[in-house]
Amino acid sequence: MSLKPLAASDAPFMTGNIHACPLRGHSTSFQLVDEFGDGKPYAGLTFEITDYEDTIYTGKLDATGSGKVDNHYCGPVVLKLNQPFKGAEALYKDLRTRPHYPLPITELQVRAEKTRFFNKSGVRTQANPAKDLAAPAAYYQIEVSELVKHVAHLPPLAFRRDPPNMVVHKLLRSTPKTRAFTIVDKNIPDGGIGAVFSQMDMATVELGFFPPPPKPKGIALLPNKHHVMEVRPMRALRPMLSTGSEFCALNLYQLALMSTLSYTDFGQEPDTQPVRTDCVSFPLQPSSGNWFGHALPQFDELWKVDATQTKKYYPLYEEVPYSKRLEVMPFDPLLYPEVNNPELGDEQEHPAKLHFLDDRKQVKSSDTQAFITHHDELILISVRGTNELLADGLRDADAQQVPFEEGEGKVHNGFYGAAKVAYTFVVSYLEKFYSGQKLLITGHSLGGAVALLLAEMLRRDPQYAPDIVLYTYGAPRAGDATFIESAQPLNHHRIVKHNDPVPSVPATWMNTPSKSMYLKHGAVIVLTPVIGLAYLVVNMINFRGEPYGHHGKLRHFMPVIFGKEHKSSILWEPGCSTINDHGCAEALQQIDGLPQRGSLLEQVMQAADHSMVGSYIPGCWASLRRWQEAQELKRSLVTLREFDWIKNGLENISRQLTDLERQIDRNPTAHANYHQDDQKKRALKEEKEKIQMTQARLVALHSQQVTEADVYGSYADQPEWVQENLLRWKAHPENIVQEQLAMIPPVAEDHDAAIAAMTGGHAVGLPFHLDIDSIV
Repeated sequence: MSLKPLAASDAPFMTGNIHACPLRGHSTSFQLVDEFGDGKPYAGLTFEITDYEDTIYTGKLDATGSGKVDNHYCGPVVLKLNQPFKGAEALYKDLRTRPHYPLPITELQVRAEKTRFFNKSGVRTQANPAKDLAAPAAYYQIEVSELVKHVAHLPPLAFRRDPPNMVVHKLLRSTPKTRAFTIVDKNIPDGGIGAVFSQMDMATVELGFFPPPPKPKGIALLPNKHHVMEVRPMRALRPMLSTGSEFCALNLYQLALMSTLSYTDFGQEPDTQPVRTDCVSFPLQPSSGNWFGHALPQFDELWKVDATQTKKYYPLYEEVPYSKRLEVMPFDPLLYPEVNNPELGDEQEHPAKLHFLDDRKQVKSSDTQAFITHHDELILISVRGTNELLADGLRDADAQQVPFEEGEGKVHNGFYGAAKVAYTFVVSYLEKFYSGQKLLITGHSLGGAVALLLAEMLRRDPQYAPDIVLYTYGAPRAGDATFIESAQPLNHHRIVKHNDPVPSVPATWMNTPSKSMYLKHGAVIVLTPVIGLAYLVVNMINFRGEPYGHHGKLRHFMPVIFGKEHKSSILWEPGCSTINDHGCAEALQQIDGLPQRGSLLEQVMQAADHSMVGSYIPGCWASLRRWQEAQELKRSLVTLREFDWIKNGLENISRQLTDLERQIDRNPTAHANYHQDDQKKRALKEEKEKIQMTQARLVALHSQQVTEADVYGSYADQPEWVQENLLRWKAHPENIVQEQLAMIPPVAEDHDAAIAAMTGGHAVGLPFHLDIDSIV
């Protein structure tokens, strides 16, 4: 005997026939535990059980995380824990109530975020005590996303050996067609298990005309059986990033990786506008989307930031509650129809559009790329450097000085155009997610110059007035002296690798009227740089404006070489052009008043010292290792051996500059192609004075005591937390390998070597020659 289906107005999600006299008398029990077998983290949670006849039972888990339903109708049941979070913790309240992309956080999610992994690596344990104690009960390894309604903001499922029994789901009634394909109201509850999918509907599914109906939300449990469910902790990895304004070796290394990651695509699939699927994924590795939207949320320790990279450089990761990860916004057209609905067309939002700037396909393209992400303490912005040979090359070359509209002075026109595009992108993100966080901005090469202008534009924006810290790597000059002076309040740590030619351009005298001249003579510049630049010099000399200059506090990588077997590298703040950017050394080798260098684009593409993967990242890693060693062993950053080598080199350079001054006095006509003699002598005098200042800085560096704040920045007041995360980092053999550039060089082993150390690293009796280019 059966009853007629209820009218749609009475039961909108129930169709088909149900039994008139279904059997009852069954019971099902279950327990939620963490990876240590403890059920206390889930005590008191409200649960919901739906049986085969769509009868709903509610209750609360007891002090051991256990629950039970008696006398339910025969057949399997479905367990859900959809109770919304209603606690007082500000983080979760803010995420639930924020105006853009509010998150449907449940009490279950919050509890799972407060549990920890049994294995520090995040790999699931196979030895949960509850598994053995519960035998012969069913044992499942589950995740929060399998027990709640909305899952777009939750991490992808991780590998497990004991998944829920999916066969049980086949014993349940299917979800109705109307629910599966047409309902779009996010407030409508899930369809009941008793909502029947007709035989005709199932036939169309089997023929491939429709997708299969989705399984009901929740975990299916067998009747008259006990179930133990291990809930995976909701923890995530995020790169440790100091929020302090002062320079630290941690950010030096971490942001070198993040800056390099900007050269990858976002990696979203599908990457269309609009996105017409119900969800998106980030399978491409490496990509910024995969890093922050897939791998780190599920606790994968990534190291690859460039597709060509073979050597592993792991970031220092910290384990945090999932809601404190560097976030990628969820994509759910049902939950966020006002922004994710594909019917919005070009106005539709999705993760790639929110987090990744790439205007290469735009009609008026600036060829600018960047990514942005955030957590509750900081917003990370990384700007891509020179990557496209033609488009980026023209932007690099467009060195005409134009007024900086947001402040004072003049800036590089090509870099400024890209910064304006990046500014619009970043402000759009800030309008949605800025809540007083620190802005951490980084960029390499052209990306560093654009990042500087972007950071100053943001600093001057009264709507935000954010606290900004900027790290740039191998960045060219971007503004004139007035701009540099007015931007002094901006915290900018400028990193330069020795022999990287790019930071020395645009030359202080460059002020091109337009890029049309580069288009006209570009081939001349690339093929014969000296002739080409000489041909353009009349139009490029900055007769009317101030010269280009550098902004920020310089940190310079300098190699110290004691022979083929022993070398090291120090990171310091020299003050002389001889070391900073080859200024004086190259001036001594000019032809027709111009340096012997190719175009900026040519240098970028050919200079190994400008590469992030081949040069800057290894240097930053080595510096972090050295600073860690100096801090842990209470050593100086510079040994006596290195100190003497550099000091002797600087003294030798000073003597050469003095000799050059004398040559000018004796034979001025030999230098007729340079500036006037008095200008040359003034420049040489200034350089000698700067070398003296550099020597003083070397002395200070030699006596400097490295503190934990110098190494780890704002983490210095959490030494136990630092040590916990260092254990994870050092578990990778690549991070403890003995590397010459990172290690304090060995002391001299014999008498001759000791003398060699005091004379700049050359053994007695061997030829000794140290000119300017030996050190620059």
